[in-house]
Amino acid sequence: MSPRDKTGKLLGIGAESQLEPSVRAFRTTLTLAQRLRYAMDERLREDGLTTQQAALITVVVAAGKPSLAEAAAALGSTHQNVAQIVAALVRKDLLQVEADPADKRRKLLSATNHSAAYWKQRDQGDFAAVADWFGDLTPAELKTFCELSDRVIARLADG
Repeated sequence: MSPRDKTGKLLGIGAESQLEPSVRAFRTTLTLAQRLRYAMDERLREDGLTTQQAALITVVVAAGKPSLAEAAAALGSTHQNVAQIVAALVRKDLLQVEADPADKRRKLLSATNHSAAYWKQRDQGDFAAVADWFGDLTPAELKTFCELSDRVIARLADG
């Protein structure tokens, strides 16, 4: 039995699933997320990075100069967990932390020039790997996948 079939059997997912559809969807999504994270962690490992660290950098670049709390909220993580990730990324010269000029107690995050150069040389290969992981889906299926996932994410965000 292949690892994929074994996981499907153990979790009750796959085409033969007898689970209630929402439970099957949850378990399928969780399995997919874990496998995608593992696959990206493998790609980043040689550089001493993790998917979670890359996600934080993505948030920081997209947001400009978010506070630690804003970054934690965007990642759906705790302040303490994000603070640990920030500390590791500061040591690697991929992020910097500075006091907010308007409130010295508040810390703002920004990506370094080293970070920008690093991702510039990696992005093409990483984007190609991600495209390959989703390669069995058509563009229309990918669009539907994203639209459906966005709806679930929005519902969870609404509490």
